Amino acid sequence: MEIVVLRLGHRMERDKRMTTHVGLVGRALGAKGMLLASDDKGIERSIKEVTERWGGDFFVQTGVKWRDELNKWKQEGGKVCHLTMYGENVLDVIAEIREETNRVMVVVGAEKVPYDIFNAADWNIAVGNQPHSEIAALALFLDYLQEGKELKTKFEHAELEIVPRRKGKEVKIRE
Repeated sequence: MEIVVLRLGHRMERDKRMTTHVGLVGRALGAKGMLLASDDKGIERSIKEVTERWGGDFFVQTGVKWRDELNKWKQEGGKVCHLTMYGENVLDVIAEIREETNRVMVVVGAEKVPYDIFNAADWNIAVGNQPHSEIAALALFLDYLQEGKELKTKFEHAELEIVPRRKGKEVKIRE
């Protein structure tokens, strides 16, 4: 399945860590890349460094126009899932999403989400109808969407690799 995260908005100082974590969660849990509707090269650089050290081919593209990216995605046959506490419960729609598409754009808000997103999305999805973290919502959605298979992903071209241990820590450094 091809998954791309579209991060809407980004308040430079307030959201720097949040947006970085949206990208890191997307990368770790199976997304191909993140489109950022803001022009923060620091976010792009930070996630690129993680990808170079820990492997994979995750991309970050900053300064995108969300409406153009969303329309292009849909024109190419992809579906759009907007994560919002106002949506349908993820457990009620996740099987339908898996059946209907193998290309998913996951929209994650930052500041106030334009109402056009609610109408353009194929699904408005909630991990619960209470205020919560967009990072937690993204992690849960990606896990449910892929039925946990993303948790066993091996990242190619990694300089660093964790060796799972019950106790202690071990990191393998590749030359």
